[in-house]
Amino acid sequence: MSNAVIEKAPPAKRARTEAAAAKRSSASGTKAEAWARRFEAAMPFGSSTCSKAPKYLPEEPGVIVRAKGCRVWDADGREYVDFRSAMGPVTLGYRFPATDRAIREQLKCGINFGHPHPLECEVAEQLQELLPCAEQARFLKTGGEAIAACIKMARHFTGREHIIQVGYNGWLSGLAMGARILPGQKSEAAPAGVPKALSALHHSGRWNDIPHMRELFEKHRGQIAAVVVAADYRRMAEGAEFYPALRTLADEHGALLIFDEIVTGFRVAIGGVQEYFKVKPDLAVFAKGIANGMPLSVYAGRRDVMQTCKEAIVSSTYGGEMLSLASASAALATYRKRDVIGHLWKMGERMWCGLNGIFKERGVPARVEGFWPCPTFVFEGAPQGFEEKLFRASYAHGVSFYVCPYVSFSHQKADIDEALERMRSAVGTL
Repeated sequence: MSNAVIEKAPPAKRARTEAAAAKRSSASGTKAEAWARRFEAAMPFGSSTCSKAPKYLPEEPGVIVRAKGCRVWDADGREYVDFRSAMGPVTLGYRFPATDRAIREQLKCGINFGHPHPLECEVAEQLQELLPCAEQARFLKTGGEAIAACIKMARHFTGREHIIQVGYNGWLSGLAMGARILPGQKSEAAPAGVPKALSALHHSGRWNDIPHMRELFEKHRGQIAAVVVAADYRRMAEGAEFYPALRTLADEHGALLIFDEIVTGFRVAIGGVQEYFKVKPDLAVFAKGIANGMPLSVYAGRRDVMQTCKEAIVSSTYGGEMLSLASASAALATYRKRDVIGHLWKMGERMWCGLNGIFKERGVPARVEGFWPCPTFVFEGAPQGFEEKLFRASYAHGVSFYVCPYVSFSHQKADIDEALERMRSAVGTL
């Protein structure tokens, strides 16, 4: 599969693809652009999610109005093979029958009550069976707030205040000097809006750099409550060394180990990196992938640590909202019955090895690296502005990417091969 590059398209078919791309590129004054202007006037960033705001208009869609499987359509009716997957949560595919059916059935009975619904317990029990660390589980809406909940619990459990963080753990938890405040953006000083006194309790650790981690533990000996770690997409294979070393280091210093599985859960393996690398954390957070796009996150872990949220209070009116839990229950059942994870690995390998083959063949200074279900684009040695040129060409030819692209369970071989054919044409324009 590592040589999975599609054959060159026949000239007639290639001509049709290029004509469609030219039609996309020539669009001016589109509905998508009008929407983008309205968004910019109505809200900061032009979206409630920073990463969703379009950067490459007019080729990039300003808005998406509908989706099905692995395809999306913008306000002008332009269709794209989609690898953004709603920034990761749509793991099974848009309008996936099992999750959509579960949502519709639950809607007949209600959305949120003043007491728990059976689904809240049932999904927690399913997670106890599926996630290695989950002796108990509880729900919130976003991964970032669930990470914040774990940090609060760890501080109470250990009686310590300092936190070491590796990678991007969501906007709520990007507090350290040098922390990732967005997936590809670091702060040099204390992040804007964060008091220096609070920032001083948070420390930015480096992926797979155990000597640096030891330095942080020694500098703040007896004060570290927890290490929170999110995998480096590009260098995720190094987790085979890093995760066991972190487990040992945390145990040596009496700190808790918290895995940020927001992206890796239900992608690298059902149980995320803790299942894949066989290292059990004290607490873990799962979000993207748990409910196929519905807003739900789970924080789970050791029973004695989870029990601390009775005193270090974590509570949300919407934690037990039933439409998301219904979708999660259907999604978890799908993971169990069908080889979703195997499919993500196979289709990811077909897509990203195929794309790397096209890049190499054409001498393009770009490649895709990492684990195939959640890799990242790399542009080392590329001239300034090349990433923008590549992404504009991709959108113009009907392929929607993000710097961290995702395949879904709805991507089939034909979809992958069509996307690669479109990318061959796109690369040919650079």
